[in-house]
Amino acid sequence: MLKGMPVLDVVSDVVCPWCYIGKKRLEKALVLLGEGDWEVHWKPFQLNPGAPKEGMDRQEYRVRKFGSLAVSRQLEDRVTAAGEQDGISFHFDRIKRTPNTFDAHRLIWLAGREGKQDEVVESLFQAYFLNGEDIGDAEVLNRIAGENGVDAEQLFTAGLGRSEVAAEEEKARQVGVSGVPAFLLNGAPVTSGAHPAGLLAQMFRDFRG
Repeated sequence: MLKGMPVLDVVSDVVCPWCYIGKKRLEKALVLLGEGDWEVHWKPFQLNPGAPKEGMDRQEYRVRKFGSLAVSRQLEDRVTAAGEQDGISFHFDRIKRTPNTFDAHRLIWLAGREGKQDEVVESLFQAYFLNGEDIGDAEVLNRIAGENGVDAEQLFTAGLGRSEVAAEEEKARQVGVSGVPAFLLNGAPVTSGAHPAGLLAQMFRDFRG
């Protein structure tokens, strides 16, 4: 049985559509729990850790990963239908590049130090999945940071957060995270996947005892 304020780590990547759906379902799950404050931390996981700094052409990447654009679009249609149920209007047609997300995770880490992590995560998801923006681009990241009151200058001038993000991702892999979204409660893995809100809430409740 876990005591005290629950600390929930959400391991995700901002180019993972199921992670965005999982975020919306998590918000509903926490409302269903109705047990006071939960401390939520967003932790990094790169789906494409070997991606070049400038990112990749998305269509070419999807063909390599899934074998054909037809299969890729079938998967996108499935995600789009799921997203609509949770108020997300995915616009995959607007996305031209699959970015390297390391710097986006550094921004999320920095936002966590300033108490604005959830807002920045939401903005990154919206920028990529709704607007088709390249969230690996420094200008885009600086704009998102500024819109949420985060000073991101040190990310690009002093390399702030590099070692911290790398360490957090390695820690997630060490505790068994291999797919996202994944949820850890007080450091212990609970589940992975964008489960329905009711099921997610029940899992957290059962895990706490």
